[in-house]
Amino acid sequence: KVEGKEIPWDPSQLRKIQEHPCFSKKACHFFGRMHLPVAPKCNIQCNYCILKFDCVNESRPGVTSKVLTPREALEKVREVLKKVHYIKVVAVAGPGEPLFNEETFETFRLVNDEFSHLLRCMSTNGLLLPDRIGDIEELGIDTITVTLNAVDPAIGKEIYSFVNYRGKIYKGEEGAELLLKKQLEGIREAVKRKILVKVNTVLIPTVNDEHVVEIAREIGEMGVYVQNIIPLIPQYKFAHITPPTQEEKKEMQAKCRGYLMQMIHCRQCRADAIGKLGKDIQNL
Repeated sequence: KVEGKEIPWDPSQLRKIQEHPCFSKKACHFFGRMHLPVAPKCNIQCNYCILKFDCVNESRPGVTSKVLTPREALEKVREVLKKVHYIKVVAVAGPGEPLFNEETFETFRLVNDEFSHLLRCMSTNGLLLPDRIGDIEELGIDTITVTLNAVDPAIGKEIYSFVNYRGKIYKGEEGAELLLKKQLEGIREAVKRKILVKVNTVLIPTVNDEHVVEIAREIGEMGVYVQNIIPLIPQYKFAHITPPTQEEKKEMQAKCRGYLMQMIHCRQCRADAIGKLGKDIQNL
């Protein structure tokens, strides 16, 4: 039993949980992560996201990370690991959509060759997850985070302005339906391959707040390990929406906890975050 959840005995799975600060509240006090900002392009438009900043599905709002090339990212890992010995996870979480940028894959190849002991983590909106799951498995990605804000396209269409899939733009319910289909298919394939999955859900009052429990129920049944409910930061098309209070967020977590574990220690890290959660050490 890990943090109250029954986990089949698998040493590799247990290590992923116990050393990843986002998958274990205990781990965040001892171990750190390093985000490599190598993925600037994005393939969807969320109505709460301003594309000139880092993706708010994983990053703090209003932050613009300096994008690194894969070679620069490798050099950064070398530099950091010489000085910091508690880093256990290397991740790509933006500043755009990692799976929409080939630099993500090249970065992991370079880092794997030299630092194979590190856990490998990736965040995604899930649109390209089924298409790239083979590459993800081949690279030995240990954990992924998928942002899933609706399991009903009628709600999803209120959250996404458009979806860009293979060069074609899909809008409205058609776009939301395509995105959802790919997200769910990708999550199933990742779980099947024993990749640990975390789902981020942005809590948007008047839009999906009555729907989040349904998301938790569905992803819990699929084998997702943990859900991270993130309060809306009002901006772009949702600038007029009053964000949920901390109490409302806690109430939603309590409702969803019956379906799967809830992450309660998220710090909405930068796309270039280095260090322990809440104790970043960008300037070494």
